[in-house]
Amino acid sequence: MYFIWGNNRITGKPEKIFYITYRKDGKLISEKAGRAGEDMTPARASYQRALRIKGKEATNAEKRAAKEAEKAEKNATADAEVVRWTISKLWDYYCDTHADNKVLAHDKARFNHHLRETLGAKEPGQLLPLDVDQIRIDLQKAGKRTTAAHVLELLRRTINYGIKKGLTSPIAFKIEIPRLNNQTTEDLNKAQLKSLLKALDADHDQTAANIMRLALFTGMRRSEIFKLQWTDIDSERGFINLRDPKGGRDQSIPLNDTARKIIESIKPDKESPYVFPGREKGEHLTDCRPSFLRIKKAAGLPDNFRYLHGLRHAFASMLASSGQVDLYTLQKLLTHKSPLMTQRYAHLADNALKRASNVACDLVSSIVDVEE
Repeated sequence: MYFIWGNNRITGKPEKIFYITYRKDGKLISEKAGRAGEDMTPARASYQRALRIKGKEATNAEKRAAKEAEKAEKNATADAEVVRWTISKLWDYYCDTHADNKVLAHDKARFNHHLRETLGAKEPGQLLPLDVDQIRIDLQKAGKRTTAAHVLELLRRTINYGIKKGLTSPIAFKIEIPRLNNQTTEDLNKAQLKSLLKALDADHDQTAANIMRLALFTGMRRSEIFKLQWTDIDSERGFINLRDPKGGRDQSIPLNDTARKIIESIKPDKESPYVFPGREKGEHLTDCRPSFLRIKKAAGLPDNFRYLHGLRHAFASMLASSGQVDLYTLQKLLTHKSPLMTQRYAHLADNALKRASNVACDLVSSIVDVEE
């Protein structure tokens, strides 16, 4: 249980807002318990946490979902001419019942920008193949093939959700999603790595530099680094516990020697549990974009190199091409849910195998040369 400072909604004066953290079905959940101005106290917040751990009280997300489901059920039984489950309405309902979805903010932006005004007012049964084709054609003409795929997948997901909930009937045609081949895998050569390490050491913002170092030497994702807390560092066992990773279930990765040195060089903030605390009390850092871009420019890295995710790829590429790490081990280090996600590095591993195979040729050739 912890709290942050906020403003009272009526008086505007500072007040404590209490949050509780607990696990349910193996997933770490952090949610608001209440405000001090609404009679919430540390004791009440702890009691609320205990009830949710025991399963005697629903989580905030479950309460919202139940409320929306009840509302949807009432609407579904209302006069059909009054309640129209349009694509926009189905999407809004989907958002309400998937509030914990990590990429929902991006999906909302896509829906509002590309679908709400164009197809949002229509019911799924009113859609024509031409309606969907027009979305795809317009985006592809604008050079946004990837966006077209994401938007049409979003439309299909929204309609399928409505069908699953019994709110709409299946449409008479299949929504085709443009195929993509956009698995970008960044890599850095020896000169670029040397230049990057030099730029990291020289930059005045060592917080940003340490974040980039961790991405390069551990392969951690951006969100995993920003959310990293001191209690996640298991120095005795030599592991880093990843908090709320992309795969959903908490995982851990080895604390290698370089990562250990990086973390040991950071002075803890006594008022924050985070390794990289944010400006707001009790919050973690969320971005260092100006510093990341400055370091990237100083290192002379390509313009299209992604300063954090690119370093994660560089970490994976170095291991795969070394010939010393198999793809299964690499999958575990990257915490990929599926081995298919690690397959993008297979060609690097193959190259390492070819180099190893050529060693046999060199050995035989050297024996022949000696005998002659």
